[in-house]
Amino acid sequence: MSRIEDLIAELCPRGVSFRTLGELLGTIPRGKRLTKSALAADGSIPVFHGGLEPIGFHDEANTAGMTVMVINTGASSGTVGWSETAFWCSDGCFALPHSEALLAKYLYHVASQNQKFFEGRVRRAGIPTLAADSVLALRIPVPPLEVQAEIVRILDQFTELEAELEAELEARRRQYAFYRDQLLTFPEAGGVRRVPMGEVVGNLDSQRRPVTRSDRQAGEYPYYGANGVQDFVEDYIFDGTFLLMGEDGSVVQKDGSPVLNWATGKIWVNNHAHVLTEKSADVRLRFLFHYLQTIDISSYVTGGTQPKLNQGNMNRIEVPVPSLIEQDRIVGVLDQFDALVNDLSVGLPAELKARRQQYAYYRDKLLTFEEAVA
Repeated sequence: MSRIEDLIAELCPRGVSFRTLGELLGTIPRGKRLTKSALAADGSIPVFHGGLEPIGFHDEANTAGMTVMVINTGASSGTVGWSETAFWCSDGCFALPHSEALLAKYLYHVASQNQKFFEGRVRRAGIPTLAADSVLALRIPVPPLEVQAEIVRILDQFTELEAELEAELEARRRQYAFYRDQLLTFPEAGGVRRVPMGEVVGNLDSQRRPVTRSDRQAGEYPYYGANGVQDFVEDYIFDGTFLLMGEDGSVVQKDGSPVLNWATGKIWVNNHAHVLTEKSADVRLRFLFHYLQTIDISSYVTGGTQPKLNQGNMNRIEVPVPSLIEQDRIVGVLDQFDALVNDLSVGLPAELKARRQQYAYYRDKLLTFEEAVA
């Protein structure tokens, strides 16, 4: 850290100026939405709208690379992103303009440090939205460019290592998915019988109860919705081991498989997730957790723009019933893979978590400046 300390002592010994993004950037140009028909099947330019994953590709860009993004609509509103390459910016995200006073990557690091500032200014009524004025209100330190460059050099070392770990983790996840699909493919002529899921799974949906955010009391018990844990509350409804399956809203993944969560212990579940338990001695619940990740349930989902997997349709999903010995063998293999790619306490996920914490620590330390007296 001596290099950065020397630069600060030399170039800004009495502190640095703080300015709002509005003062530095002026305004944020509005992106332009593309219809689905405008997305190019053979396009190479990513199109961003409402999230940091491209919604598709186009054959031209409207925003230069080396640009900071802030998502302004939907569930990801307030999320900060970065694109090295040129992209198409839809009206679902802000592309922050470049400024002579700021290195673009420095702006990214300081914006990501203040992501909670943006998230706290998201209007939650209806579809979550973030106004441009709320982004421009952020006040940030503006050290000399030489200091910014050294900060970027240090922090980029952490983000590059994160990227390497993420790439390795993604490769492991593809390997896991391959073996999972192999182990859970049962040929029709293989002698494994199939039954409707409702015959072998118990359902506790009648015991669920939603609680509005304003009425929840903070506590230690996970509060589950369709997407997983949404909050922690002071009481619980269920105690045991459960397979939670999205009922409405978040029902299917991009590959058509159901949205699933494995929950153990004392939990609260609202009415957006089915609560499933073992009912038959013929089927392990954990086996079903793995198997359901390999199938497309789209034909069981109703509702169009408001997807819903009702209990009747869920019960009709056909599942295989191999022997319990075979189920236990499959679960044993896949649980090991699952831990390697998803368990934050071991392996690559744990290392990646540690690197992100390390990055956040040094980012906060490097971006803490004394403000210069005017």
